[in-house]
Amino acid sequence: MRLVIARCQVDYVGRLTAHLPMAPRLLLVKADGSVSIHADDRAYKPLNWMSPPCWLEEQPGVWTVRNKADESLVIQIDEVLHDSKHELGVDPGLVKDGVEAHLQELLAAHPGTIGEGYSLVRREYMTAIGPVDLLCRDADGRSVAVEIKRRGEIDGVEQLTRYLELMNRDPLLAPVKGVFAAQQIKPQARTLATDRGIRCVTVDYDALRGFEKDDLLLF
Repeated sequence: MRLVIARCQVDYVGRLTAHLPMAPRLLLVKADGSVSIHADDRAYKPLNWMSPPCWLEEQPGVWTVRNKADESLVIQIDEVLHDSKHELGVDPGLVKDGVEAHLQELLAAHPGTIGEGYSLVRREYMTAIGPVDLLCRDADGRSVAVEIKRRGEIDGVEQLTRYLELMNRDPLLAPVKGVFAAQQIKPQARTLATDRGIRCVTVDYDALRGFEKDDLLLF
């Protein structure tokens, strides 16, 4: 991971345009190729970013990040205050809380809740950047990657987007559709998912637990 603190201005040119005026900011370049720009607020959320696959071109005073859709993130650097690289190694992944882990278990047992005619292929399907919660097949036999969250936010959509980009490079899986499943999905996350062709499913945890109870009934 590369961390750069610099006085810079940022312009995003693509389906939308956005401008950040000159100010000190953190530029984060990850090993997956993503580039994000952060201020000293907003918690973990970047001011702007470019998700992989994308390519960074560095010229004196100017960084240009482009993606395969020919969108660009142009960062004009006035002064570099810090520039360092750090090897983080392979991350062990997020340990899910009890509810989220149980949601995955229940949806794996009842994939029809996600979509009519869906069947489970595998839980925790491993990709080069981490496991997809569920790999399913739809009624037509097409691959579906399902990411499950207790509360659906933008970072979950970004995570599923990265998985889909990798999985769609595998000719044995492609084309792979995406489903973002959560108990609650924030409007911004739903908008981003819809824009990226990812279907959102709101999950009723109590109803799913009812499935589990029914499985135990003798009559």
